[in-house]
Amino acid sequence: MPYAGDLTPQQAFDLLTSDDRAVLVDVRTDAEWRYVGIPDPAAVDGRAALIEWITYPSGRPNPQFLVQLAETGLEPGDARPVVFLCRSGARSIAAAEAATAAGFGPSYNVLEGFEGDVGADGHRGHTGWKAAGLPWRNL
Repeated sequence: MPYAGDLTPQQAFDLLTSDDRAVLVDVRTDAEWRYVGIPDPAAVDGRAALIEWITYPSGRPNPQFLVQLAETGLEPGDARPVVFLCRSGARSIAAAEAATAAGFGPSYNVLEGFEGDVGADGHRGHTGWKAAGLPWRNL
């Protein structure tokens, strides 16, 4: 069963601020959270979680991902929207698919992620959550 779909960063923020059951899950690594920043949990009334999809520094899939997702208070079948975010929108697709298969969601992927793909200048940050001017902070 496919995940519920892709959202632009603005659409994701709009869903999170209009539906008080929706949860944001940032699936980047601890290093990314610390060095690049995170979406501001206060902007979504604290309904945000940091759960690595790929663990740092091993680069291996997080075997506890679904357990940690459940520890946020989400339950399979509870129909709470879950919005997954990563750096550019690739790992969050995999996380949304896994969550959907486990009964969580509807699960969404944020297109462009937190800081988007590498631009012509060789750097990220031209697209994504931060570039859209959505609330974020340093960890």
